[in-house]
Amino acid sequence: MSELASSSDSTALAPPRVEGAAVDKGLRRGALGLVSSIVLGVSSTAPAYALAATLGFVVIAVGVQAPAVMLLAFVPMWLIAVAYAQLNRREPDCGTTFTWAARAFGPRTGWMGGWGIIAADVIVMANLAQIAGSYGYRLVGLDSLAESTLWTTLAGVCWIALMTWLCYRGIEPTARLQWVLLAIELVVLVAFAAYALVAVYGGTAPAGSLMPSLTWLWPSGLEWSSLTEAVLLAVFIYWGWDSALAVNEETIDPARSPGRAAIISTVLLVGIYTVVSIATVAFAGVGTEGIGLGNEANAEDVLAALGATVFGDDLAGRVFETLLLLSVLTSAAACTQTTILPTARGTLSMAAYGALPERFARIHPRYLTPTVSTVWMGVVSIAFYVGLTLVSENVLQDSIVATGMLIAFYYGLTGFACAWQFRRSLRSARDVLMRLLLPLLGGVFMLVVFVLACVEYADPAYGYTTVLGVGGVFVVGVGSLLLGLLLMVAWNLVAPAFFRGETMPRE
Repeated sequence: MSELASSSDSTALAPPRVEGAAVDKGLRRGALGLVSSIVLGVSSTAPAYALAATLGFVVIAVGVQAPAVMLLAFVPMWLIAVAYAQLNRREPDCGTTFTWAARAFGPRTGWMGGWGIIAADVIVMANLAQIAGSYGYRLVGLDSLAESTLWTTLAGVCWIALMTWLCYRGIEPTARLQWVLLAIELVVLVAFAAYALVAVYGGTAPAGSLMPSLTWLWPSGLEWSSLTEAVLLAVFIYWGWDSALAVNEETIDPARSPGRAAIISTVLLVGIYTVVSIATVAFAGVGTEGIGLGNEANAEDVLAALGATVFGDDLAGRVFETLLLLSVLTSAAACTQTTILPTARGTLSMAAYGALPERFARIHPRYLTPTVSTVWMGVVSIAFYVGLTLVSENVLQDSIVATGMLIAFYYGLTGFACAWQFRRSLRSARDVLMRLLLPLLGGVFMLVVFVLACVEYADPAYGYTTVLGVGGVFVVGVGSLLLGLLLMVAWNLVAPAFFRGETMPRE
């Protein structure tokens, strides 16, 4: 009861807001520079894993114009990154969408924005853990264990526990590990693209290969349904760069560096995705047999399907093929770690302002990291992963796809929050563009993506499961938001001060 009482004490939790500064929550200040923030932003998207698991399905939907879809999906991500950067300059708070949406539209909207981040991160943790567990076995030649649900789940749980422990121990060790993991990913992806393009232009690529064309970069002539499906997939692979904003209170120059890191991260990602997708499509082609990207047997892991053929069977090729497996493993592991970071800091911020129990705001006296928030993120992720695995792997797969709806929800909300917050403080043409028009366009785009996802995913023919004649992906996505709504109502009954607007920093 003492925690609940202190959570409702608006005097203790409502200091004046200072422009360009965050309320001190006890995190380690100045721990990260701009480059480290960029590393976190890029690694959080898991580029190697994202390409391996998504590119094949994009090609099946739109053929050789997969690179065009990568460019198209970049546009809303960049627009939303601009919104994040502008809001962060005004109020660099680790609660990000929660804090900014609450400031713009009220506590209830902010709470749902925070919940959107939590739900999306918990759901995707299950997939990341599964991939890390499976690839860990493959890397050491234990393919039979990689195919075992029991052993893969056990390894996945160990990965989550390990990454939770690393996040608990401090932001600096986490950042140092991310440098190493991302370096492995990028070296292997660059080598993969280089080997593939050299083979194509040198005439040594296998039958079915194609010469790259500028027409691949423009989505003309595509059917609306195919383009929609491909964009929904591509939006998912860009998700994660906002982790750079979630550590803003631990960054040097917290009002500017995190926003710059987010924008730079999205630009780096579009470069990586476009180049690798061009190289992959050119080398493998879009045929439905063999290594062709139109072959559905290759779609779940394009990089593994092509690795041996791209790198060849000489010593260097075998080394890079092994590194390719390692890159997907490190990609999933890095993303697991950088998924825990923003969620723990989001719940820390929510608790600091009375939107969650006060215990979630506790900080370790030595490591200066959120203790309860970090541990709870790991525990809930493990419980969700194991629970869905026991129920059905099909449900697990559908839940992962459903994260796209949650991403569109809280990204779009952030875009609208930026436009609304700055609507009365536009002092120049640049302000009108950067603080109003671009964020508003990003919000509208994400709203359209959310609506299209609802329509697409509600189709019972989509995904692996159905519930009462409705697609299981839609049920998981909308159900997650409804669960958040119920939890918000319950917390409002217990500690209403936040929902009365008494605990947020005063203007």
